Amino acid sequence: GVEVGPQPQGVVRADILDKMRKIVKHGLDFVQLFNEGREFPPCTIEVFKIMEKVDYPRNKNDEVIAIIHPKLQDQDWQPLNKGDPLFLTLDGEVIAYKGDCTVYPTFINEAAYYEKKQAFVKTEKMKLTAKHIRCPVS
Repeated sequence: GVEVGPQPQGVVRADILDKMRKIVKHGLDFVQLFNEGREFPPCTIEVFKIMEKVDYPRNKNDEVIAIIHPKLQDQDWQPLNKGDPLFLTLDGEVIAYKGDCTVYPTFINEAAYYEKKQAFVKTEKMKLTAKHIRCPVS
């Protein structure tokens, strides 16, 4: 599957549709070239591995007591370092990130995940290396 976004639920955006078409076309081009016997050299790519889902701060009644900090909003896939602002309480207090390592939040403040008690997902950046591949032509 291919998920391309972000975009609000129920909204069709031309720019997002164009990105989805391009990525599907690249995938189909790869399959065709592979099936024709084309050799692909080794490569390394950066990926983001999910570490954990992070909920909004809540009180003892399970009510949300803070919102995503404005400096974190719309910063999906950007580095988040110790001390960076995460949440802003309804009283105006900043709740900072206290982690020991840099993480890369994604799915920040997405409406589809609110009911799942997910403010964002912490990911770590990694590099994956693939060996060369080639399909022998039959």
